[in-house]
Amino acid sequence: MKKIEPIAENTNYTAVNMGSLDEIKDHSLIHPKTQQLIEGKVFLKESTKSTGTEISFNTLPPKTELSYFHIHTNNEETYIFLKGSGDFQVDEDCFPIKEGSVVRVSPSGVRGLRNSSDEPMVYMVIQSTEGSLGKYTTEDGRRVDHESKWSL
Repeated sequence: MKKIEPIAENTNYTAVNMGSLDEIKDHSLIHPKTQQLIEGKVFLKESTKSTGTEISFNTLPPKTELSYFHIHTNNEETYIFLKGSGDFQVDEDCFPIKEGSVVRVSPSGVRGLRNSSDEPMVYMVIQSTEGSLGKYTTEDGRRVDHESKWSL
């Protein structure tokens, strides 16, 4: 089983290495609710000490489907597809997805997916509380003068 490796940490950050996209399949975990072994999935909230999002990287073998449909109570999910292709279903709507597809699903949307390709599907899921994002990107950011520590 592959482990997340710490890179660096200080008051304002935590940096980790989960490995390459091809190595996600080597991660596994015991699902906290079902107690089932899940292979090809890595959650990052705990290792990065995140307080506002849960991010997971996932693999789905060729010609398989996620073994369950699900909803959430509070959190919306954004799925970002990095490799492979297939179909995504939300409620009664089913549509094709492929590398580069991005799907946001509200908490009450019943969701599931399948990999119809001949290669492993790799995707990330970002989970956050619906409606919690106030100011963001350029509205929240502010430039500051700061000296870089890397050499050119």
